[in-house]
Amino acid sequence: MLLSWMAWTWPTAAFFAFIACCLATMTMLELRNPGGAPRDGVLGLTTTRGDRLFIWLLGSAFIFLAWLGLAGTVLWGPLGIALVYGVLVFRYV
Repeated sequence: MLLSWMAWTWPTAAFFAFIACCLATMTMLELRNPGGAPRDGVLGLTTTRGDRLFIWLLGSAFIFLAWLGLAGTVLWGPLGIALVYGVLVFRYV
């Protein structure tokens, strides 16, 4: 009932809340340590924390879309894959 005025579902609201939490966390980290300590990754790209967050979110979107197209609507599998992908992105990219 709370979200009915926008025709949102609770998973949609949770997704946007997660994105907001990611941005708030990145803001706090940037305020604590300005510059984000750029580093060279596997592909030779120099990335900051924000760049790695964007790469992770974009890649996760493709993981979920591929899963929906190939396997169906049970989304626990791509969630696990996206989390592992996120750890790898923040560690090696």
